Amino acid sequence: LKTSSYLVKNILCFCSEHRNTLIVHRSVETHYMLDSAAELMMVQGDFQGAFDACNAGLENLGRLEPEDSRSEEIKIGFCILGIQALAELNQWRGAFSWVLQHYGQQENVPAKIMQLCILLYSKVKQPAVMQQATLAWLHNPQNVRAAGFRLVAELYLLHILLPLGQLDEAREFVSGDFGRSTFTEEQRQKALDVVEEKSRQNQEDPINPEETPDPGAGQSQPDSRPLLHKVEAVFRTFYRKCLRTGSNSSPLQKLLLAAILLYMLLFRLDSAFPSSYMWIVKLLQLIKQTWRAKFTSYRPLV
Repeated sequence: LKTSSYLVKNILCFCSEHRNTLIVHRSVETHYMLDSAAELMMVQGDFQGAFDACNAGLENLGRLEPEDSRSEEIKIGFCILGIQALAELNQWRGAFSWVLQHYGQQENVPAKIMQLCILLYSKVKQPAVMQQATLAWLHNPQNVRAAGFRLVAELYLLHILLPLGQLDEAREFVSGDFGRSTFTEEQRQKALDVVEEKSRQNQEDPINPEETPDPGAGQSQPDSRPLLHKVEAVFRTFYRKCLRTGSNSSPLQKLLLAAILLYMLLFRLDSAFPSSYMWIVKLLQLIKQTWRAKFTSYRPLV
């Protein structure tokens, strides 16, 4: 009996170790697939290949342990790249429905992805697509304490309610119970100032600027293209260097993800909307904080 018990214990230990080895191997494989998807997107410009890689990575990720906290961040990374790929392929109409395929209900979508989807549909002049989903997400009690909750609320105000001309709803959103529990007094006052400024603009120009092309926009647009190309070239060069130095290191991976987020949020943001600069400043502050947290222990290059 002792021998039998000893054998059973050894078999169970072997199975557990083998299972853990498979999980680690699959996790490493998923990390590699995320890197490959980012390379296809940023370096090679193969957007369809990047989207297919994201789908394959999400499928592989579904076989990992659900309690693994790292898998959630990787899943967000795949979805962010997938949304960007769909936008580049001019298939943005199905971006949010594709996200729901992997998260089930709209209330379960992470804040980072909600923010990106709001900006995407605002950029293509279709903010109404995200209105009901965002409102349901904001009123879900489980999301109130989520990181990025307040930013989702701000984007809902600035990139959904205001572009749709729903100024009364915007005032109620800021001044009502939700606004008082979400924003500070100073933030609510600034938000109301933005709403009133939008109201004055609508009275002065009854034509909706969101739907009418600006004749002067075509003159200023070529000036911004060289900057965009330069930024894309910098990101591609940076990623190649990451591949040479070993992109499996955690700081480099996080820095690369920050660069991708910067590219998508900054250059996909509607710069014609004055309040957009608020998010640019916040994004730069976040990147600076991440840089200091990750690299303060390293000596500066000379």
